[in-house]
Formats: sequence, C-alpha cells, structure tokens
Amino acid sequence: MTGGFRLTIAQLNPTMGDFAGNRAKARAAHAEGVAAGADFVALPELFLTGYQTQDLVLKPAFVAHAMAEAAELARETAGGPPLGIGLPMLVGDETYNTYAILKDGGIAAFAKKHHLPNYNVFDEPRVYRSGEISGPFQIGPLRMGTPICEDAWYPDVAETMAETGAEILMVPNGSPFRRGKFEVRMMHMVNRVVGTGLPLVYLNMLGGQDDQVFEGGSFVLNPSGRLMLQLPCFAEAIAHVDFDRGAEGSVGGAAGGWLARPGSIDPVPDAVEEDYAAMVMGLRDYVGKSGFSKVLLGLSGGVDSAIVAAIAADALGAANVRCVMLPSEYTSQHSLEDAEAVARALGVTLDTVPIEPGRAAIMETLAPLFGQRPADLTEENVQSRLRGLLLMALSNKFGEMLLTTGNKSEVAVGYATIYGDMNGGYNPIKDLYKTRVFDACRWRNTHHRGWMLGPEGVVIPPRVIEKPPSAELRPDQKDEDSLPPYEVLDGILELLIEGDHSVAEVVAAGYDHETVKKVERLIYLSEYKRFQSAPGTRLTHKAFWLDRRYPIVNRWRDPG
Repeated sequence: MTGGFRLTIAQLNPTMGDFAGNRAKARAAHAEGVAAGADFVALPELFLTGYQTQDLVLKPAFVAHAMAEAAELARETAGGPPLGIGLPMLVGDETYNTYAILKDGGIAAFAKKHHLPNYNVFDEPRVYRSGEISGPFQIGPLRMGTPICEDAWYPDVAETMAETGAEILMVPNGSPFRRGKFEVRMMHMVNRVVGTGLPLVYLNMLGGQDDQVFEGGSFVLNPSGRLMLQLPCFAEAIAHVDFDRGAEGSVGGAAGGWLARPGSIDPVPDAVEEDYAAMVMGLRDYVGKSGFSKVLLGLSGGVDSAIVAAIAADALGAANVRCVMLPSEYTSQHSLEDAEAVARALGVTLDTVPIEPGRAAIMETLAPLFGQRPADLTEENVQSRLRGLLLMALSNKFGEMLLTTGNKSEVAVGYATIYGDMNGGYNPIKDLYKTRVFDACRWRNTHHRGWMLGPEGVVIPPRVIEKPPSAELRPDQKDEDSLPPYEVLDGILELLIEGDHSVAEVVAAGYDHETVKKVERLIYLSEYKRFQSAPGTRLTHKAFWLDRRYPIVNRWRDPG
C-alpha cells in the first residue's frame, strides 16, 4: 500500500438555531481531528443550523447569521485540516442547502444539494433552490466528492462526481429515523459504491428535533460493498477512518484507488429496541432543547402511562419525573396498586390528587343547564378534562413539562379527550400502536442499556401489561366496549394508514367489512383532534403530522 489519508467523522447532536453551541461542537470535533492527525474533519448536513430548518431559512437574517457563523468557525479552525460542515447559503438571490469546506481561515469551496426531497416529512423545494451537481474537492492527497444526503439516493450525482475525478465519496446526511430506515440507506449506498467503484462514507446527524429523531448509525463502505466501519445508533461518536491507496490489482476497487481500513462495527438494534431508543432520545432532546429539565404525567395504572413513565425515567432520570395518580369513584383498587408499583419500580415521585371533589363541583355548576338530560359521554369527558386541568396546573406551578400518553391506536381513532388526556407538551408514544406498546413494555422489563438513566429489572409489573385496557370513566368500562380488540384494530389501522389501502383491500385481507368502515370513519372524524395534539416521536413513515396531511373538514369516505 502506498500513501494514506485520515478522515475524522463526527456524528454529533446539534440544536436548532443554537449557532454558538453548534459551532462549539464543530470546533471540538475539529480539535479531536487535529490531535489524531486527520487530513479532513467532517460534520453532517446542515449541522451549523440544525435540521430540519423548515421555514427558518426563508428569513434572510437567519441565513446571514449562519454564513457569519461559518466564517467565524473557519477563522477558529485555521491552521488545522479542512473542515466540512453543512449550512444554508445565499448565493446571488437564491438560498441553497450547501456543504462548505472551511480551510485556511475561510470558506474555500462548497457543494450545493441537487436533489431536494419532497415527500414524507420533507418539503425542501419550498425553501431551497436545487443546485447544479458539484465536482469533487481536492483534500490533501485525494479528490473528495460530497453528495448531500438525498443526492446519494440517486445514481446521477455520485456518478458525475466519479466521472469528474472523485476518489472517495463523503455523504453528509440529515436522515431522520423511521423503522427499517437503516436497511434502506444501506441498500442505496451499496448501489453507489458498486456503481462508481469508489469507497463511501455515510455520515449521519444525531439527535431529536420536534417529532423527528436522527439516530446516527454512520458507516463506511469499500467499493466492493463491504462494511468497514459502523458507528453506534442513538449515540454521539467521533471516529478516525484511515484510507490507503490500493496497489495495482487490489481487490474491491479500481487499480490504484483508495480503500478504507477496517474499523469497529457497532450492531444495529432490532425493531423494538430502536423504537424504544428513538422515543427516549426524542423525549430527552425535546425536553432539554426546549429549556426544560423535568416532566410530569398522569399515571393511571394502565400500560400506556407506564411505558411513558419508563421512557421518561430512561431519558431524564427518575429524579426528574413526577407521576400523578388522579383517581375518581370509578378508579379500581388494582389501578391504584399498579400505579404505585410502577412508580416504586422506576423510583419516580408519585403524587395522588383525587378528582371527585372537583368533578362534583363542576357537575353542580352545570346542573342548571344540563337539567334532566341523562348522563352520557359528556360526564366522562369532564373527568378527563379535569385531570388535564390539574396536570397543567402542576406543570405551570413547578415548571415541569406535561407528557401526554395516548398511543397511535387511540390517536388514530380519536379514543382520547381533546383538552383532557390529550393535554401536554410531548407524547413519546404517539406513533406506537397499542400492540407495540405491549412489546415495548416486555422488552424494557428484560433489557437495560447504558444510555438508559432508569433502573434495571422489571419496571412495569406483569399485571399492568396483562389486564384488559380501560379508561375507567364509568363502571366496569373496557376499551373493547368501544373499539375492536387491539390486535384487530391495529391490523386495520396499519393497512389504512401506513398502507393507504382501500376498504375493499382491507376486507380482502380478512377483516370484517362493518368493522373496517367503522374504523375508517373514526380516523376521518378525529382529524381535528390530531391537528391540535402534542408532537411525538416519529417511528414510521406515516406518523401523524408532516408524514400524513389530511383536511379536517372532509365528507369523503371510501365507498368500498
């Protein structure tokens, strides 16, 4: 082997709009590269601003601020190796998503993102102009191509860079997590290295931003498609990747081309673990980046609030989680016991605030207007909304963010009370169907990871998982009084929501026609609730908010 090149890649967690903080992280990563003798230090797409910026980049002052910060960072890192970092840049009258090369105290060059995604959570054509395909940059002994995120999902940008002299591809990314996304990324990147004959570095962002989580999982491929390095998912990491110029006839690349040396390979978590890790990171960053340090939630003794309490303890530490039991006359003794058992196992604070005195006062106040009308859903919703009021009062008084605890099954069909149990600033399980909530509980009881701040062991007692779910808003109430069994409901919802299937197709899959039509109706009727619901961790490609955008007023129903 002749020659060598060391690339430092920094899989780090920026904060949206925190230019000083993000610049400090970039500067620290550059210092590690200097200490390691790196020839180039790389950070992810739009790292300087955070991602996704959405309409912030429509503000000229925001883009100007980003460019000024990049210039300052260039001055701070002068004298060391070049630094690659993503930021929005104004070129002429147009704003571009760019990847800048900072060198010798200035911005030596930059690439413009060519393919602007416009699907799922992305609408980059709204705020950026598509740039022409850039050629490679000369970095020390080699020429580096930098396809920016989406640019590497298509062959044209990488192939053009290879044809114009690129010797390695370094792909800066802001690629948000969804279940199964890692395998999709890997497939596309293997196609790029096979198509170009060049090694590829896939550098992804880390951290939570609103509903999205960026899980990292950066990796390096040689031209054969062989995985040479894999950084951990859901953890910050800085790695130094060494490349050597291959000898004539070397295996896995063009004769005399560059090859990455082997590095550490961190495992990719399975589907249940990656969902749980995403919910923990999403909550931790949403709370912390919003300026909070503590949370509270209503702990009912049911499985949904139990898993949210566990996620909160793992994200923030038990000392920063307050749980509140708000019993009514319909609250069972086993719910009281189960809530206490969950709080004890997690080590979180548990307060009890009975709602019966407040409920009686509210009903007395309304009695002159309600008259002799029979009790119905109204009285049930009063209980839920009173709980929401009390929890928000505690949130205001103690400066603790209120978490809401509705799973995706409930959110989908509106089995939740707006301004009641839907109150809150964030919902970690908003994109987790009820059947997957059970899976997450069982997984958490048998697994503990270093990134968890909560205790080891069984933190959700088996009875909480096994008992029939109930809102306990009337005597002997069960969820199945109003909804199909969750195994049936979730199967229908996944087909209607994730699959966008027709009623006829869902029925053909084995579900009862009347049940499917009822579920479809509930989905459309509850759109207004979801429009006003708290953000929550995105786990699928059809999470409620940016992934799935439906009108609130809508009379159309599938005629099937």
